[in-house]
Amino acid sequence: MIKTKTQTQTDPDSSRIFNIGQAASEAGVSAKMARHYESLGLLPVVARSAAGYRQYSDSDVHTLRFIKRSRDLGFGMAEIAELLKLWQNKRRSSEGVKRIAAAHIDNLTLRIGELQAMQRTLKTLVDCCHGDKRPDCPILDELGL
Repeated sequence: MIKTKTQTQTDPDSSRIFNIGQAASEAGVSAKMARHYESLGLLPVVARSAAGYRQYSDSDVHTLRFIKRSRDLGFGMAEIAELLKLWQNKRRSSEGVKRIAAAHIDNLTLRIGELQAMQRTLKTLVDCCHGDKRPDCPILDELGL
């Protein structure tokens, strides 16, 4: 389980309060994902209304947007937890951020190479398949090895 903050985040400068649906919509995530990020500790434990409903501040929505953008770039949850710690630490150096991003680029480059190899293999198999009424199919033959 990833934990970055366990305290309720309060922002005295924040004037807007959102319910989970509104916060999720503002951040471009689902309510289910907002709850998931909170359960992982990526999003601080949010305030609750007297009826027990989650109440999100502008700061919470901003954090949700940060998480979503990080996910859109393919960062994993552990990397996002590290990036959030750095983002929230105003005394940070950019060295750690760059290290995480550079390692992610290396992983993406490796993954792209793997995907290109899969694409070449599938293209070869598709080119070998007649795609007609005959039952023989090199694609299925290869998958059945």
